[in-house]
Amino acid sequence: MPGAEQYLKPDVIQTVARLDLRARFIVEGFLSGLHASPYHGFSVEFSEHRRYAAGDDPKDIDWLVFAKTDRFYIKKYQAETNITGYLVMDQSESMAYTYRQQLTKFEYSICLAAALGYLMIHQQDPVGLITFDDKIRNSLPAKSKRAQLGSILALLAKLKPTGPTEIARNLRQIASMMKHRSLVMLFSDLLADPEPVINSLHLLRHRGHDVILFHILDEAEVNFPFDGMVDLKDPESGENLVVDADGMRSDYLDAMRELCETYKRECANAGVDYVTINTSQPFDKALLEYLSQRKARF
Repeated sequence: MPGAEQYLKPDVIQTVARLDLRARFIVEGFLSGLHASPYHGFSVEFSEHRRYAAGDDPKDIDWLVFAKTDRFYIKKYQAETNITGYLVMDQSESMAYTYRQQLTKFEYSICLAAALGYLMIHQQDPVGLITFDDKIRNSLPAKSKRAQLGSILALLAKLKPTGPTEIARNLRQIASMMKHRSLVMLFSDLLADPEPVINSLHLLRHRGHDVILFHILDEAEVNFPFDGMVDLKDPESGENLVVDADGMRSDYLDAMRELCETYKRECANAGVDYVTINTSQPFDKALLEYLSQRKARF
C-alpha cells in the first residue's frame, strides 16, 4: 500500500485543484444544495420561506419565488450552515483487488475520497472518516481545518484491506453514531447481499442524511476478460473455484448487470445517489462526470 505522500504529492494536488477550477460552479452547486436551504437553486443564507403577511417588510419578498408561484413569500435568513461530511471506506479484503490497473479498488477509493475531502474543506465544510470491514475499525471526527485532509490520508495509507465485510450492519451502526444531518460518502465494491445493504441505506435516508454510494469495481469485475479454465479465489472467504471462463462469461455478466441495476433502482427509490465507477477510468474524470450529472438534475 503506498504512503500518504502518493495522494498528497504536488501533481495529485494540482489535479484536484484543476478539477476544482474546471468545475467550480458544479462543485459549489453540489455542496450548496446539501446545505440547510430547503429550496434547491436559491441562496443557502436563508433557512426557509413563509407566506407574506400584513406588516412584513416588502423588501424581504422573494420575487423569484413569486415569479414561479404567483404568491408572495418572505425569506427568513440565517447564517450559512455547514454540512458535515463523512468518507466511509470499505476496507475488506476484496477492496485490495486489481487485475492490471496500477491502483487497487481501495487505493482508487482513496483518490476519490481525497478529491471530495479537498473540495469540502475548500468550502470550509467539516469532513471525517469511518472505515470498516466486518466491524468499524477507525473513526475520525469531522473537522474543517486544512490539516484534516492530511490526517485522513495518513490513516488510510496505513490500512491494509483484510477480512470479510459486513456492510449493512456497519451502516446501521453509523446511522446510530450520527446525531446531526450529514453527508455520507460510501466507497465499496458492494460484494455482499444487496437487500440488507439497501435497507440500511433507507435507514440513513430516513434519519435525514444525504448519501452518495460509490460502487467501485475493477475493470475485470465489469468485463470478465478471462479465457479458458481459470482458478478464481474469493478474497474474503479464501475459497478457490476452478471455472470455465468462456462458459460462464454470459451468466456472470448478466448477474453483475442485474446487481448494478438493482442498486440503481433501489437507490433512486431511496433518494440515494448511486455512482458506478470502473477503476480503469481516471478518478478525476469519474468524479467530474458525477458532479456534472448531479448539477444537471437540480
